[in-house]
Amino acid sequence: MTGHPPKVSVLTPIYNTNPIHLRECIESILNQTFADFEFLILNDSPDNTEIEKIVKAYAKKDKRVRYVKNKKNLGITPSRNKLVKMARGQYLAIFDHDDISLPTRLEAEVKYLDEHPYIGVVSAWVQFFDESDYLLKNPEHDWEIKIGTTDDNVVPHTAAMIRKSVLIDNNIEYEELYSPAEDYRLWARLMGVTHFYNIQDVLVKYRWTSTNTSNNQKMRMHMARDAIRLYAQNNFPAYYKEWQKTVQNTTIFRLRLFGIPLLKIKNNTVYLFEYIPTFKIKWK
Repeated sequence: MTGHPPKVSVLTPIYNTNPIHLRECIESILNQTFADFEFLILNDSPDNTEIEKIVKAYAKKDKRVRYVKNKKNLGITPSRNKLVKMARGQYLAIFDHDDISLPTRLEAEVKYLDEHPYIGVVSAWVQFFDESDYLLKNPEHDWEIKIGTTDDNVVPHTAAMIRKSVLIDNNIEYEELYSPAEDYRLWARLMGVTHFYNIQDVLVKYRWTSTNTSNNQKMRMHMARDAIRLYAQNNFPAYYKEWQKTVQNTTIFRLRLFGIPLLKIKNNTVYLFEYIPTFKIKWK
């Protein structure tokens, strides 16, 4: 491909995506206030001709859309790595196939990375919608994020923008062993080589349904998160020590059944299966 490389590559793997949701996802990117991007859409369900026709129709109207498909189903992690390798942009905007980016999302994240060259990953708050209306707020500054990462994923993946050079220079990519928590693993590995920031504003609407990957693969998600949490705690003990201090004054309750996590209460928030925020409570 010729021409000046775009500033941003938006990376979206799709897999048997609901056509209505896919159109909303695509249009939310094409309607961004920031225009210097390529939109890479990788179809990991190559036999699904319906969604292929949808993406090709958008690509025909807007040359920023680039459509490719795997010859066979590879899975989410290899597909994410393939998109990273394809990307020509300086910045990689991660975006899942059924979510909605608010119009200023790319503009706000590009501006932050341009003005803060030491930051390798920027994300933002996320508003759940569809079957939940939960507002996911996450810590703002690098040290807060890294402290939080020793316990859980506090950088919303679908709202994240990554400086591509950070991945390439450090030979870091998504790891299939930790799927479907490959995003949390990526952040844990990046803790030692770059800085993070969460914009304290909603930039992405996250579609929460009972068919989400995190719901469909609860046990595997739990096991992967435990392994990543242990990695972060062992490799960054200073951050973990700070996290331990913060929970001394925080009410935490965990409920398990036959070893399976069912419920967690932390920071006055009730989490289903220990990682799905459901609602907040007030203690009398």
